[in-house]
Amino acid sequence: MNEIKIPELAESITEGTIAEWLVKKGDKIEKGDPVVELETDKVNVEVNSDFAGVITEIVSEEGEDVEVGDVIAKIDENGEAGADASPDEPKEEKKEVAPKKEEAKEPAKDDGSDNKQDVIASPAARKRARELGIDLSSVQARDPLGRIRPEDVDSAAKGGNDKKESKPAKKEEPKKSEKTEFDKPVERVKMSRRRQTIANRLVEVQQEAAMLTTFNEVDMTNVMKLRSERKENFIKKHDVKLGFMSFFTKAVIGALKEFPLLNAEIQGNEIVMKKFYDIGIAVSTEEGLVVPVVRDADRLDFAGVEREIGNLGKKAINKELGLNDLQGGTFTITNGGTFGSMMSTPILNAPQVGILGMHNIQKRPIVMPDDSIEVRPMMYLAVSYDHRIVDGKDAVQFLVRIKELLEDPYDLLLEG
Repeated sequence: MNEIKIPELAESITEGTIAEWLVKKGDKIEKGDPVVELETDKVNVEVNSDFAGVITEIVSEEGEDVEVGDVIAKIDENGEAGADASPDEPKEEKKEVAPKKEEAKEPAKDDGSDNKQDVIASPAARKRARELGIDLSSVQARDPLGRIRPEDVDSAAKGGNDKKESKPAKKEEPKKSEKTEFDKPVERVKMSRRRQTIANRLVEVQQEAAMLTTFNEVDMTNVMKLRSERKENFIKKHDVKLGFMSFFTKAVIGALKEFPLLNAEIQGNEIVMKKFYDIGIAVSTEEGLVVPVVRDADRLDFAGVEREIGNLGKKAINKELGLNDLQGGTFTITNGGTFGSMMSTPILNAPQVGILGMHNIQKRPIVMPDDSIEVRPMMYLAVSYDHRIVDGKDAVQFLVRIKELLEDPYDLLLEG
């Protein structure tokens, strides 16, 4: 009898929650087959079996918390598919075998299962199918390799497939209705593991870091003009749109090179000066904020940055981010402007010591150098920083440098 255990996932991940079993007791699997979807602090990951055989026991149920090294299932390499009894249990009398064989000859009933042995689908797609009541075997995959993704399930749902899953959806945490002492209705819903982690880390940052925020504003006239001038040729040449994020990413990198403490990290009583630029881009998802990382962003041109941000954004929305997509960032950019925010104080993404907050672009009357007044597209910028190693003077000048680079973006584009 072999055991399936929670493997070492990453240095910072030691526990998780069973999100979904991809197999059931009695299923025959091969070595390397995914058996369970595990929800961790950062992403959902599939745990694969190190053995071939038949699942004889499910030790941890969906919704249970598990740690690295925990046994979550048992597998018999000599077992037969569909066998519910453990090999250690007494074998049934021979006279019962014949009736069982007769039963086996009967046509298999449609139990509404999603044929996990035949259908190749991402965990996010399986979850989406349960939510919409879609039979995965009826979904057409657009992936050349046949892997079903969430957008395929959504497409099938819009097409009005008649074949629905009769299998009940996975039970969600019950919503507890109750009333307050003033006889007012309230509802209690258990926080997901990821939401708990986000909450705890945000509190930890505010308790451990000496976090301050400095503000400035940037005139977006030239960036918007440059985008308008280059957008058609840019798309034709690179097959990707020229957005705002590549300008801000390049401006941040330029400023970080001049003020390297914003790209550093505190480890004990040492300051670790990072000589690379892995820029995190905050993305809002249904399950909370995630920060995928654009690796070596300083080595990418504008098209490369836009393409990488677009790919990471799609992976985040489709819940396909891997642990490697989220680890090792040196500085973060968050854009509250996409939701209409005018001004905010972004919270540090520990162990990073700096984060840039972008906001909504608003036309405002601005006094020009010749004292004339013009209406300009303006954006408030905010940089939060850890005052333990970053002085206010450096933080202010860092933000001013970003402002200068964005207000004169032509050189920035040429350099990028």
